[in-house]
Amino acid sequence: MSLEDAVVAARRRYADRHPLSAARHARAARWLPGGNTRSILHVEPFPVAFERGEGPYLWSVDGHQYADFLGEFTAGLYGHSEKVVLDAVRDALDRGLSFGGVNDLEPRLAELVCARFPSVELVRFTNSGTEANLMALALAVATTGRPEVLVFRGGYHGGVLTFGQEPSPVTVPHAWVLADYDDVDGTRALVRAHAGTLAAVLVEPMLGAGGCVPASQAFLEMLREETAAAGAVLVFDEVMTSRLSPGGLQQATGVTPDLTTLGKYLGGGLTFGAFGGRADLMAAFDPTRPDALFHAGTFNNNVLTLAAGIAGLEHVLDDATLADVNERGDRLRAALDDVARPAGLHVTGRGSMMTIHAGLPPYAVAQPPTPAGALAQELVFLGLVERGYWLARRGMVTVSLPIADTLCDGLVAAFADVVRTYDGELSELR
Repeated sequence: MSLEDAVVAARRRYADRHPLSAARHARAARWLPGGNTRSILHVEPFPVAFERGEGPYLWSVDGHQYADFLGEFTAGLYGHSEKVVLDAVRDALDRGLSFGGVNDLEPRLAELVCARFPSVELVRFTNSGTEANLMALALAVATTGRPEVLVFRGGYHGGVLTFGQEPSPVTVPHAWVLADYDDVDGTRALVRAHAGTLAAVLVEPMLGAGGCVPASQAFLEMLREETAAAGAVLVFDEVMTSRLSPGGLQQATGVTPDLTTLGKYLGGGLTFGAFGGRADLMAAFDPTRPDALFHAGTFNNNVLTLAAGIAGLEHVLDDATLADVNERGDRLRAALDDVARPAGLHVTGRGSMMTIHAGLPPYAVAQPPTPAGALAQELVFLGLVERGYWLARRGMVTVSLPIADTLCDGLVAAFADVVRTYDGELSELR
């Protein structure tokens, strides 16, 4: 059987197992374009629809249970039913939803965030990582008086800040300068060439949506050195990577940016974003200043997210717990890669974040997969879903706190079974 034929057959089995999800998709398409309001969740022929989650598990409307190795693209670090977080949200609900004024939860969460991340002296909250990145770039442009922002091919900083070989058609119209990720010499030359007009460099210390590809230490240190020399603002997008150590990858690498953007799990699993950094930069948003920059957002200080975020950081996510989940992720990635490599696949990442790639290194970060690679990615996804494991269509896997070693072992065994089952078809990659 060819790789393409194997995918067609796997899609057919997938559709047969999920008739209620198919009906839901058809109904949703009457009011939502393509039945969808979040593009990344679409898969062919239709996405699985879920009705509930508990601990490390999800249940579909079709009655199937899945071990959740997606973890809401890193936002679901606490799993689906962490009691401390749920109790905090219920308590907040009992005290009212929206005050239209400041509340006493804001300074407590701000204190926790500032204490956690080396670069964050002052912080402001948003509703998503996308908003956080937009505001950080706006701050850099406003304070430097320069128009250009250097970003990296393969970088993802939100729905309107997406970069392949070029910016996405819906990416906001900054004056972009594109560089190749982890290219030390090429990026150094670009920063120096644009030194007089460069407002900021925006970088993920490990690509998230771009494939869980860690930057080298030399690359991050070069960015710190060159942006300082150019008078540009170095912005670390740690919306995903902040979970990889208590102080994010900036703490783990010892490279401290000027601004940091955050999100995902720091809101306890609810909608959240934040940007913060050097006090002299963030002071531009001080509303007592006559020249203050304006930053609004109806739900920036919503009590549900604030309560959930505080509960998680104060009572659940101590340093030992975070170290444990990342060590478990490192073991899982190594075990998956041992299975992957003989099949022409590869697993990259760090700690509790990883991606299964169709192909072996070296590969171009921002290049789309080959036709065979795209089919192989889909086959791995469909094969693992069929065996009761939920992950991203693109192969991204995350480890949440309630996922024990036994579930990791189960994922490795299921992946090995997929690879054995399709050994002949996957030979098209080799």
